[in-house]
This record gives sequence, C-alpha cells and structure tokens, in this order.
Amino acid sequence: MSNFFLWIVGNYNITTPLIKRAKKFGYSIFLFSHSFRIIESFCIPLEGNTILRQRQYYNKNNFEIAKYFVKNKIDNQILALKKSDLDRIIFTNVKMKLYEYYLKIDNVKDDKSLLGIEGSASRLYFSTLFVGQNWHGRRPRVKHDINNCLMDLGYTLLFTYIEALLKCFGFDSYIGVYHKIFYKRKSLVCDMVEPFRPIIDYQIVKMNNLNMIDTNDFTIRNFQVTLNYKESKKYVGYLMKAILDNREEMFLYIQNYYRAFMKNKDISKFPIYKYK
Repeated sequence: MSNFFLWIVGNYNITTPLIKRAKKFGYSIFLFSHSFRIIESFCIPLEGNTILRQRQYYNKNNFEIAKYFVKNKIDNQILALKKSDLDRIIFTNVKMKLYEYYLKIDNVKDDKSLLGIEGSASRLYFSTLFVGQNWHGRRPRVKHDINNCLMDLGYTLLFTYIEALLKCFGFDSYIGVYHKIFYKRKSLVCDMVEPFRPIIDYQIVKMNNLNMIDTNDFTIRNFQVTLNYKESKKYVGYLMKAILDNREEMFLYIQNYYRAFMKNKDISKFPIYKYK
C-alpha cells in the first residue's frame, strides 16, 4: 500500500487527470470541509480488500480486542497525568488506582462490565487531570463548559483523522469490536480513537496552563458553551497541532493493527500506542 495520501481541506476544484494519476500511482485523495470533516474520498487502493472485510464481519475475537483498546487507553491516561504538573503523591495514588482498573480488565467477561471499568477509570482520570480548573465532569456533546466544548471539537478532529487512515487500509469503518453497531455509526473509528484521546485531553490542559484560551471567544446559548465561528480556526489549529505531532505514530499503529488483524495474531502481538 502506498504511504502517500492527498488531503484537500476547503473548497478546491479537482480534475479528471488528477484522479487518473491517483489511480495509476496508487495514492488516495480525501476531500475535507473547513471543519475537517470528510466530504468524499477517491482512489482508495485497498477499497476492494474483501479478505479484510470478511475477517471483520466474522471475527470471533472482538471482545479480546475491545479489552485491548481499553487497556491501551488507560495506559495513555496514566502517561497524560504523568506529563501534567501534578503533585507527586497525588499522581502516585491515582496511578495505582488506574492500574487496578487496568488489571481488572483481564478478568472481565462481558461488555457491560468492561464499560463500567472504563467509565470508572475515566472519571478518576478527568477529575485528576483537570484539578483546579473548575471541572464538573465529562458530558459529551452537552458543552456545559469550555473544556468540554474544546474536548468535543478535539475528539471530532481526531475521529476524522483516524477515519481517513482506516479508509486507506480498506477497513469497513462501520464494523467495530467494542462500540456496538448502529445504523450509520462508524463503530470501528470510535474504537480506534480510544488510545489516542489523551492527546486531546492533555493539549486542552496545556492550553489552559499557557493562557491560550480566551473566554471571550465563547458564547453561552441555551445553557451550552459554543465557540464563536470567527475564532474557531485558532482552536482547530491548537488541537490539530497535537494530532499532527503524533501523525507518524498513528499511521504505524493502524498499519500494525491491520497486519496483526489480517494474520489473526494473538492479542499480545497487537500494537500498543504509547503517548509521549
């Protein structure tokens, strides 16, 4: 598979000769909106990877892979806390508790229990990471404060980036292993972003600490915090920088996941992403 992709963000005209060349030389073209959502993709070399699709549809190892995603996520939550300016004693105590959750995953027998462990670990993680920053809990899409508003934005950017990488390898992004399959929900992308979420979390903490967030850039409407459109470019830039700083690691992670999945390797041979 070619390691070259053409990503076009915003309004551009593309020509038939460009598409022909993409097909000839085996590189993918992705069209993104200004808000970095995928509009369309062309010339995906592995789009017809039927063997991969069959493995996705009939895989019997989904639950073990789901546990692997959650364990990798907790690992990186610990690393994000380590990077933050926490009291050493507090960090040590929280790290030990998170590691207890990590170890419990090996003995989990069902999805509901796994979700419970992930939720408990995340509540402890967020309350520690955002200590002293008026944190009132993580509430996706509710946008009840600036941190949650930025988190929704950052996770959306991360989601789109991971989705594009998965498309390059020919994955059916709607067939997940941890997130349940619903109509038009890209469950595999939801799964695959889990180990990378701490990248966004820590970047928002860093933005707070460096006074990069201006409350005047946000408006409260109907009890929701919204980012003013004219200022959105600035915050997209801050969050995308954190993602792009890890772009090589993300590509290699998905590439190695693809290889392990195709070869039906033991879960211990699947790649691990370590947040640096």
